[in-house]
Amino acid sequence: MANPIYPWREGNTFELMMDGDCFFPKMLQAMEQARTSIDIQLYLVESGHSTDKVTEILVRAAARGVRVRCRFDSLGSRELAEADRERLIQGGVELRFYNPLNLLGGRSNLHRDHRKLLIVDQRIVFIGGAGFTDEFCIPDPGGRCLWHEQMLEVGGPVVADWLEVFEQQWLATERRSGRQPARLRRVRLPPHPPTGQGWARVSLTDGRTHRELVQALLASIARAQRQVWLATPYFAPTRRIRRALMDAARRGVDVRLLLCGEVTDHPAVRYAGQRYYKRLLAAGIRIFEYQPRFLHLKTVLVDDWVSLGSSNFDHWTLHWNLEANQNIVDSGMTRAVEESFAVDFAESREWTLADWQALPWYHRLKIRLWGTINRAVASGLDVRR
Repeated sequence: MANPIYPWREGNTFELMMDGDCFFPKMLQAMEQARTSIDIQLYLVESGHSTDKVTEILVRAAARGVRVRCRFDSLGSRELAEADRERLIQGGVELRFYNPLNLLGGRSNLHRDHRKLLIVDQRIVFIGGAGFTDEFCIPDPGGRCLWHEQMLEVGGPVVADWLEVFEQQWLATERRSGRQPARLRRVRLPPHPPTGQGWARVSLTDGRTHRELVQALLASIARAQRQVWLATPYFAPTRRIRRALMDAARRGVDVRLLLCGEVTDHPAVRYAGQRYYKRLLAAGIRIFEYQPRFLHLKTVLVDDWVSLGSSNFDHWTLHWNLEANQNIVDSGMTRAVEESFAVDFAESREWTLADWQALPWYHRLKIRLWGTINRAVASGLDVRR
């Protein structure tokens, strides 16, 4: 069953929280205060200090009568120790895993649930790109978490849509078929709401019939008049996204990309993505590589439209993963996201065409090698569009 296309909902509230030292205590507090339900859908969950804290809170919540449901991706949670799984189950937590890995599963193992949701009392939702790992949630001795991430706390009518998304996935079949998804279709997007406060809508890829999330991105870029700022840790965009970004820059829109620098968990992906830099820079796009830490943000700002959540907007993610973003039109959120980008741009290295032309031969060799591998894999799995 495909996810519906969700409408814009008015009257929502938002709080943007940067980095785990800010959002993790807020998430813990919300779970501590839960009265009726805690619903969690995550990709990355690993044993460690952060998961110990979460487990203690969830078990206590279940003991006082709160219904606690956790749905983790089986690949993303492979570092969650068996002892921790047993603690959750024995403590009264309902625990399910998406698409358990199978040695004979073939392509079906590639389908992953990459969504990140925490819904408390059917009243507030936390959405973003984080998981329960120490890299996301526990600051180092210098006071900063190793991974630069953000989460968004949302309250209001749109929470009911997020609950529906969770419920549908909770009831879904655990195993994914190795067959290709049904033919994808274009869908009718809800009209852009008037500029104002508190507008939000759920935006998804459902992995079966539509990738509405990327349709919404492309539609927003097409009508951009002032700015298109996009942050992603893995820069492997589809042709349509690259073309849309270049078209926007050529008509005078301020287009900027905030990407990973040398601090990354997948250096090969960074080199593969750099093969696009020359054409993007020539079209007038500004490219910033974040320097201090691993940048894991997944955020888009297009004029007054914000999209924030789990999606990296790369061809692999959009083809294989279940993704979920919160789309927002709200002047306060626009300012908050703009300010967060400004802080990160200041801590980044900006590329120029001269920088590209001055790259040493060994760096160009890495770009060519990993770019060729990426292109071959994308072509073989038909994920380039």
